[in-house]
Amino acid sequence: MKTTHYRTCSICEALCGLEITLEDNEIVSVRGDRDDVLSKGYLCPKGVAIQDLHTDTNRIRTPLRKTADGFVPIDWDTALDIVAQKLTEVRERDGRSAVGVYAGNPNAHNYASLLTSQVLHKALGARSRFSATSADQLPHMFAALFMFGNQLFIPVADVDHTDHMLILGGNPAASNGSLMTAPNMPARLKAIRERGGKVVLFDPRRTETARLVDEHYFVKPGTDALLMMAWVNVLFAEDLIADGAWSNYVKRLDVVREASSPYTPEAVAGIVGIDADTIRRLIREVCAAPSAAIYGRMGVCTQKFGGLSAWLLNVLNILTGNLDRRGGMMFTRPAVDFAGLAAKGG
Repeated sequence: MKTTHYRTCSICEALCGLEITLEDNEIVSVRGDRDDVLSKGYLCPKGVAIQDLHTDTNRIRTPLRKTADGFVPIDWDTALDIVAQKLTEVRERDGRSAVGVYAGNPNAHNYASLLTSQVLHKALGARSRFSATSADQLPHMFAALFMFGNQLFIPVADVDHTDHMLILGGNPAASNGSLMTAPNMPARLKAIRERGGKVVLFDPRRTETARLVDEHYFVKPGTDALLMMAWVNVLFAEDLIADGAWSNYVKRLDVVREASSPYTPEAVAGIVGIDADTIRRLIREVCAAPSAAIYGRMGVCTQKFGGLSAWLLNVLNILTGNLDRRGGMMFTRPAVDFAGLAAKGG
């Protein structure tokens, strides 16, 4: 007897819809759900591999307890009682700093896990918390916290409506748009070009995304901040600062102008590996486009100047008039507003 189940893949944040067919309780196929409003039938190799994870002979399917004779299976209630007892003993003996918490990606992409894990963290009182975020997106969260008031206020690219997209240190063709939650990014990037837009990539590696863009620049690793500071310099020097509602919310713009003044395209060209004329042209094209999104990911985060680079991404989207507007970098309206709940003490 065949049955079909519809689920969501939580391996990454794209959250693609799954159509899983079983026969006699055995998986016979894993496909993308064509009726899923977000992924519309798209599924990457990670989603298809869910079947391999499920049937892996090395998969642990029940709690195990280590004994002198090796690991022996135990039931869940016993396992949870042991963990609770041992955690309590460690915390009472050595203090809450002795307990660390790590959460992997599927936890961050599952609302139930997010909501319940906060309760556990609070009960443990652990100061040390680690996750994929620790090595991934903290610069973005740092910039969001100090610029917008909450570490979760990270603007994302309105990729389906933008006319011009710059990608710095990101590979959305493989990641499905990390921090964008956009399945089937190859099709979405192609759509930008098909509607007359442009996509430009800055990455020292010829990635999967490189095959889908109009221009690819092999920027030298770790120099993203210099490149973006040169763009800020051009915006001020050529009076390209866009008008917009953002002007009512920013302060110390004079400091940004002064800080960027030494970083002319000529001053940074030799370091970043892009000639001065091209640096100028690239930011002029952003300003001339009806809408644009300047998006950066892992490459701008996992480096010495990650925090500065994340701040500059926001600065550039603000100064070009593309922050929180259709086709630019927009703030989301999530189904569950974790930032709002945190502000209310939820």
